[in-house]
Amino acid sequence: MIPLFVFGCGRRPRPVDDEISGDKILAGQLLSVADAGKVMYGHQDDLSYGHSWKVTDWENDDLERSDVKDVSGMYPAVLGFDLGGIELGDSCNLDGVPFGLIRKAALTHRSRGGVVTFSWHLRNPLTGGDSWDISSDQVVASVLEGGEKHEEFLVWLDRLADFLNSLGHAPVIFRPWHENIGSWFWWGGKLCAAEQYKALFRLTRERLEEKGVKNLLWCYSPNGPISKEDYLSRYPGDDIVDILGTDLYEYNNGDLEAAGAAYMANLKQMLTTLTEISKEHLKLMCLSETGLEGIPDPHWWTQRLYPAIQGFPICYLLTWRNAHDRPGHFYGPWKGFENEEDFKLFSEKKDIVLL
Repeated sequence: MIPLFVFGCGRRPRPVDDEISGDKILAGQLLSVADAGKVMYGHQDDLSYGHSWKVTDWENDDLERSDVKDVSGMYPAVLGFDLGGIELGDSCNLDGVPFGLIRKAALTHRSRGGVVTFSWHLRNPLTGGDSWDISSDQVVASVLEGGEKHEEFLVWLDRLADFLNSLGHAPVIFRPWHENIGSWFWWGGKLCAAEQYKALFRLTRERLEEKGVKNLLWCYSPNGPISKEDYLSRYPGDDIVDILGTDLYEYNNGDLEAAGAAYMANLKQMLTTLTEISKEHLKLMCLSETGLEGIPDPHWWTQRLYPAIQGFPICYLLTWRNAHDRPGHFYGPWKGFENEEDFKLFSEKKDIVLL
């Protein structure tokens, strides 16, 4: 847990016990951004591939290509990656990105002054399916102490720890077990009891720390919009969580005007709730996932997203990936997209931070 009072509002981080660890430095970086009324923009998988390209020879690639940079001239300030598949010892994640490339991209981005965040869409240990396999409501119970898959799950956590330790001292955000109020993942609201979910989150942190993983900031990110009571109903605890986040998307139902208005209202309501909770628990807050697939709204960045986040102390927001093998599956800008100019205007706002 990283208490915000260690840093002090609006001040640089100061030493604690004569030494500052990487996680505290990262927390101070995020807090200074929020204190200044600014927001770091993030994009999933941005250095690994883009709308019509992907890194192939990652060991010899300088990782200078970026869809965001192609449009704005700057890298995203935050870079997201997913570690699904690391638990099985796979060489690539669930989207086919080599873990060697993910490691290199994360360290490259940190060296440029950026922030890195990891999610984890791991397999279903009970059924053998993916994260979205909700055919059983006994999966979480099976990995907790006393469960039939507990020992196997510890091995999965140890493989995750090995990867995170391979990053050395680079501090990163870890965001496991997300969108947990919904029920589309095997750890979701209807698939396990609240206490089981909390135990899963606590087990994850304690096991990684036992394996020497340091320099992590832990993010709790339920799907929104939800009430304060729902948000806190499965909250793992102040000693486990460092950042409060939420995943909230716009969905195009054929009426862009109505969809955009609903998105803005939902986002403002969720960020208002999140602000209240973050003040009560002394936590950083972020918009951990957001976006509109295909971005058909020509003014989505400047007239939907930007107005909706105004006045809220989120340290960063992250839009999802631009798939190189699915032309319509993109959430960030890319060179040649008809609405790219709107993102460029968004990126030039004085309170939006890119690198």
